[in-house]
Amino acid sequence: SRAVDIGVAALGLLLSLPLWPLIALIVRLDSRGPALYRQIRTGQHGRGFTLYKFRTMSADAERNGARWAEPNDVRVTRVGRFLRRSRLDELPQLFNILRGDMALVGPRPERPEFNRYLERLLPHYRVRHLVKPGLTGWAQIHHGYGSSVIDARRKLCYDLYYVKHRSLELNAAILIRTFGAFA
Repeated sequence: SRAVDIGVAALGLLLSLPLWPLIALIVRLDSRGPALYRQIRTGQHGRGFTLYKFRTMSADAERNGARWAEPNDVRVTRVGRFLRRSRLDELPQLFNILRGDMALVGPRPERPEFNRYLERLLPHYRVRHLVKPGLTGWAQIHHGYGSSVIDARRKLCYDLYYVKHRSLELNAAILIRTFGAFA
């Protein structure tokens, strides 16, 4: 529910905010460029929104155009590898939740360029946009990062399951599994 999203996001911000200056500093010391990264993503009903993250790739990572991150991607910085493994790079998305762009749980928001491509290749891909995208989700706890159409197809199966069966109980189970990964 929206109240739970706001409450958990506000608590998460309150608890994590003291880490933000340190994270920003180590991102800036590790590589040139801003500490925070903004990117347009597709949200509920196909609406675009600006997603915020701590930067994990070199500032010129997409000079040759958009592409999926790959395992051991050379564009990811040393600090970026740690931030991605620990998921600390996702902390700024708590603001996206407070703004109403995202929920705690839902399909991960994808970039419009990839959405257009995947919508042509994967039947029912647009169904995942019936709900708000999430900071975590059924696909993330079962599949993690994706770097290909095959990965996107597999994650779509989990997203469609989530859209069909979403409930407070399923959201709670996903959150427990997500936070269990940090423990």
